[in-house]
Amino acid sequence: MELVPSKFFITSSSAVSKVSDLNAFDRALIKAGIGEQNLVSVSSVIPEGAERVEAREMTMGAVTHCVLAQMRGCEGETIAAGIAYTYRKDGKGGYVAEGHIHGSAESLREILSWKMNEMSNIRGVEFEEIQYAIEELAIPMDHYGCCVASLVFTEYR
Repeated sequence: MELVPSKFFITSSSAVSKVSDLNAFDRALIKAGIGEQNLVSVSSVIPEGAERVEAREMTMGAVTHCVLAQMRGCEGETIAAGIAYTYRKDGKGGYVAEGHIHGSAESLREILSWKMNEMSNIRGVEFEEIQYAIEELAIPMDHYGCCVASLVFTEYR
């Protein structure tokens, strides 16, 4: 059986917790609308014909394929996580790059741009305008923090 995604949405969030970085991650996923799914990380290909849709509520416990970027940190740190995505100009699908750093959203955007340009060069294809979803978080004292960004596949053909 072949699972070829036909629809996806983009989501991102950040959160903090006084208990642990895992709890900050859980809170960030819930805020992003994907905290009640069983997430399965996939790589970076958007199939030909797949279209972006608005974020939607998903069934609790559903196995959910996604490209997920996450960054966890501790008090006093600035962290960022994000994705960049685009379609090929020839209409044959697209690509996603994920990234995470101890640093700013601006720095991560530059890194993601480099990654997308390299993906274009490796394949010898031109990309349409690159889109970004990046979260930055300055973690307060006595807290843990987490940023997430994801391209979530929702339907298959």
